[in-house]
Amino acid sequence: MGGAILSTKVTYDASEEVVVTEGHPREAEMPRGEAPVDGLGCHSGSEMEKAARMAGNSEMLDKFAEDYPQGPHDKPQSMCPAFGSLRVGLRMRRTATVLSGSACCVYGLTFVSHFYGARRSVGYVPFNSETLVTGKLFEDIRESVHDLADPEKYDAIVVTNLCVPTASGVPLRLLPNEINGVRIVGIDVPGFGIPTHAEAKDVLAGAMLNYARAEVEAGPVAAPVGGKSDRPTVALLGEMFPADPMMIGQMLAPLGLAAGPVVPCREWRELYAALDSAVVAAVHPFYTAAVREFEAAGRPIVGSAPVGRDGTAAWLKAIGEAHGCSAEQIAEAQNAMLPAISGALGAMPIKGTITLSGYEGSELLVARLLIESGAEVPYVGTACPRTPWNAEDQAWLEAKGVKVKFRASLEDDCAAMEAVKPDLAIGTTPVVQKAKELGVPGLYFTNLISARPLMGPAGAGSLAQVINAAIANKGRMDHMREFFEGVGEGDTAGVWEGDPNVRPDFRAQNAKKLERQAKAAKAAEMI
Repeated sequence: MGGAILSTKVTYDASEEVVVTEGHPREAEMPRGEAPVDGLGCHSGSEMEKAARMAGNSEMLDKFAEDYPQGPHDKPQSMCPAFGSLRVGLRMRRTATVLSGSACCVYGLTFVSHFYGARRSVGYVPFNSETLVTGKLFEDIRESVHDLADPEKYDAIVVTNLCVPTASGVPLRLLPNEINGVRIVGIDVPGFGIPTHAEAKDVLAGAMLNYARAEVEAGPVAAPVGGKSDRPTVALLGEMFPADPMMIGQMLAPLGLAAGPVVPCREWRELYAALDSAVVAAVHPFYTAAVREFEAAGRPIVGSAPVGRDGTAAWLKAIGEAHGCSAEQIAEAQNAMLPAISGALGAMPIKGTITLSGYEGSELLVARLLIESGAEVPYVGTACPRTPWNAEDQAWLEAKGVKVKFRASLEDDCAAMEAVKPDLAIGTTPVVQKAKELGVPGLYFTNLISARPLMGPAGAGSLAQVINAAIANKGRMDHMREFFEGVGEGDTAGVWEGDPNVRPDFRAQNAKKLERQAKAAKAAEMI
């Protein structure tokens, strides 16, 4: 053993002997001051937007800012906005979808789309630093679109730029308008330009309507599969429960009108029928680009929706006046529906205080229905913006004493729920999670509330059963909260075999450090 030195270091393998390649800042790879390829994304604040403007996308971003004004936060607080446009494309028959973006983003989007029932593949054009900055990515996208453009299979191909290609200026506008008779629709849906996935639906719906309107202006187009309606139609703007268009059709019959296509559409030729409608009902009020296309086609737009007794009466009147119906026709339509709605509301009352929030765009409509059902709703928060098409709903709610918050943040919704202490909190996943931690019953808005009929008599009683059952669970929530008290929060968060090592001395030291930093920052402001 001579003069051998024994190490006391315990090792389990030879991993420490592996030679590690020294890295260098990503910016050093990028010629001519181009933006970094990845690592920023929709949560990058202004960095990605700055790169996109330098890459020549200022006009597009300015239009996004006008159509979809930002809220108090500069990044999405829900799922990736591109999920909205992806979902619209995947629901259309004979439509292929291709994504261009970071692999992690594409994986997440395809996973969520199939989780929500997509039954077709999503195309993906991968890239690396070299193909992005040299323009090869655009060539790869064009090649993939040419390979995919089979008129026997597709009417249209939707190509979507996610954050990184948008920030780098990949020019989808240079793709051909059509290949072998297959329409090519290129859109940019960056998380730093589109605040919510709901508004991303409008990006694609507006682009498709723009394309279809140009086709109509150029000459004859295909008729709807079911043939043209024998009555003037009302196009319905916004995704809704399948039974709602049928109910709306019944309400419109006394006015001599029929329910037209729902936009976003399920087939390309439905776009032509929607543009041919006599009136457009902006049931979901955030479809700014789509409304612009309908207005360019000369179609009047009516906001709100036929929810509850008051909402139905006002909506039928607005639709009738927009189409030039007589007062007698409007009264006939109202008299045919309002008694049934009043009866349904009275038969299924809701008793309790409810806070409501979400990011689907229909939050104000649901709040109206809850209030007419007897519930007290002191707060409604929506991630979507205020528009001319939800002004009537806002006025009605505020007249009932409701605080309406547009572009509401997660912090707004949680603060309202904690302040009100409702019998039930309806909201997004983190709001519901926070509510249950406090022992307040909660319901997820998207899956349990918006996935139900809301219009006319069918909508009047659709929410009562699930909401009353949730409110009745208060006792169970209290029991669970008492049972798990002190577990999984604060110092006990995570998995512990024993008591956590809290170290209050470290906490006190860090608190003093933060206090000194705050004082230094305050002093710097005064200089």
